[in-house]
Amino acid sequence: MYENKKIFILGMARSGYEVAKVLAKHNNQLMICDKQKQDEDKIRELVDLGAKVVITDYPQNYFDESYDLVVKNPGIKYTHPLLEEAREYGIPIVNELEVAYSFFPKDMEIIGVTGSNGKTTTTNLINEMLKADNKEVVMAGNMGIPVCSVLDKLTSKTILLLEVSIQQLCDMHDFKTNVSVLTNITPTHIDFLDTYENYKNVKKRIFNNHTASDLAILNRENSDEVELTKDIPSTKLYFSSKNDADICIKNGAIYYKDEEIIKTNEIKLQGMHNYENAMCAIGAVKHYGVSNEAICKVLREFGGVEHRLEFVRTLNDISYYNDSKATNTVSTNIALKAFDKPTILIMGGLDRGHSFEPLNEAMKNVKLVVCYGQTKERIEKWANGLGIEVKVVDNLHDATMYASSKAVAGDVVLLSPACASWDQYKCFEDRGTEFKTIVNDLK
Repeated sequence: MYENKKIFILGMARSGYEVAKVLAKHNNQLMICDKQKQDEDKIRELVDLGAKVVITDYPQNYFDESYDLVVKNPGIKYTHPLLEEAREYGIPIVNELEVAYSFFPKDMEIIGVTGSNGKTTTTNLINEMLKADNKEVVMAGNMGIPVCSVLDKLTSKTILLLEVSIQQLCDMHDFKTNVSVLTNITPTHIDFLDTYENYKNVKKRIFNNHTASDLAILNRENSDEVELTKDIPSTKLYFSSKNDADICIKNGAIYYKDEEIIKTNEIKLQGMHNYENAMCAIGAVKHYGVSNEAICKVLREFGGVEHRLEFVRTLNDISYYNDSKATNTVSTNIALKAFDKPTILIMGGLDRGHSFEPLNEAMKNVKLVVCYGQTKERIEKWANGLGIEVKVVDNLHDATMYASSKAVAGDVVLLSPACASWDQYKCFEDRGTEFKTIVNDLK
């Protein structure tokens, strides 16, 4: 399918680089455009493979109707002039994951995890549980590991575990999983898809091409999710933190089909949101016969994922936490509810136009908001309306230094931005790494 074609790759970065290397091996004529400066060694490598690489703000100037296909970086909006032109010409638009799918070994099992929140932790829990039971598993996807980069590790015996973002789902056509996990649905990424209805319908694509032999793991407590998936053909496995379901919490323990798996107080990652992540993971790995022993070992030992409510250090009895992955108010709400100590909240970033009012009830322990980025003025107005002290600064460094100067013994300093990072950073990982560096340099 992806051989002897003229292909335009819009956006290089990690996924564009990896998909270009794969496509170059199949006698494709490649043009790669990105507006950001790229690693010179990687550019030379791609040029040596026969690709053309152009750094430009106007990739549409290098595009015409002679192309057979556009491979789009997931983060690029569909309003991009080149993509509008491609649609006018009837040229297919796909992404790196869709291309990789065509090169997968036959009969390989695929688990796809998506959702508004919790997908990274859930994916990592599934990975650790499968490994603990000696399953052959490869993890890739939205956590920064392009699927094309792991193709040479895949066999028909592999379980490929993918974290799948809403942006990746936009470009899905042939891609299909054997097990799909939808952790939850809340109104996020509306800026990317214009409406919540569009967002929900794209999330539903994680069940594309499913039959009754495929498994869907669903959140019984999320009414939007239940309604959205009522007509999918998949076999459904529901989890619930409140009601009886296939996987549920009762009597202080997680049960799978009426079998007690583990007491919640034995789980290292505490909090209801983490119990829900654990239930998702249990549902997925039980499909592959993973033992209770392996499941419990992971749940007792797994301490979380970098940039997700990650403890950084304690200095002068002030605790610093990195929650850079909190790119929406739902995630920040969860983070704030994890602490019962006076909290200084650092927030701000890309302005998607979303309201911060969903955080109102969770702000009871927040004594100071320090904000920066595109959203800083809106955050200032919102925090003032709550009667909370607020300080506006220009960047994360200044925010962290100011927060540290105002913190006293017993306080928590929490980076939980409630915004995407793309106004000042390439990704939330870079934002979180910078925060940790600043905090670890404090004297």
